Amino acid sequence: MGLVVVLVAAGAAYYAFRPRPKTQDPGRLLAAAPQAAKAAGCTDVRDVGSYQPSNLDGDHIGVPPGPATMPPLSSYPSVPPASGPHNLTPWSRGVYSSPPPIDQVIHSLEHGAAVVWYAPEVSSAELAKIQAFYRDSSNGLKVIVAPYDYPDQGAEGTLPSGSTMALVAWHHVETCSSVSLAAAFGFTARYGIPPYGGRSYLGDAPEPATPI
Repeated sequence: MGLVVVLVAAGAAYYAFRPRPKTQDPGRLLAAAPQAAKAAGCTDVRDVGSYQPSNLDGDHIGVPPGPATMPPLSSYPSVPPASGPHNLTPWSRGVYSSPPPIDQVIHSLEHGAAVVWYAPEVSSAELAKIQAFYRDSSNGLKVIVAPYDYPDQGAEGTLPSGSTMALVAWHHVETCSSVSLAAAFGFTARYGIPPYGGRSYLGDAPEPATPI
């Protein structure tokens, strides 16, 4: 009986004092975001415009008058795509270890999602921080984190040369030479719906109230 009591006490002590993963403070990340984006080699956020012809920008694939099949990624105005013909079903928020269906992700952008794309070869402590941070939906209700890797689409199926992270919202793209949680959150906090902490929404998603 005495041994059992000792073991139970030891277990309780370990649970109380066990190492816990370090949590990232959103306020500090936002304060650090401008400098972090510069250090990560991020571009300015670019308005890449609509898919051409513009009447197809929000069309559903396979639903007239939309195209019968998804057009090649080379026809979209940016890499990664930030709008254009897309699947009827949006992709759910979350952190993914394999590339999601790109046509569904585009639909999510239409509903106000922000996407943190990373090159599939990236494996670092900073990427792990990004993944852990966005698993908590309070840090981004409509944020998708996933590798960008669509080899059947040619050059447009990989991130632009020199980029290992791309931040995308409807019609808006920012690319970075290295992954950075602060830089990513600086983007998603203002271009994802809802913007974090009551901040002003800088995006222009046409259906921001629709869930994904």
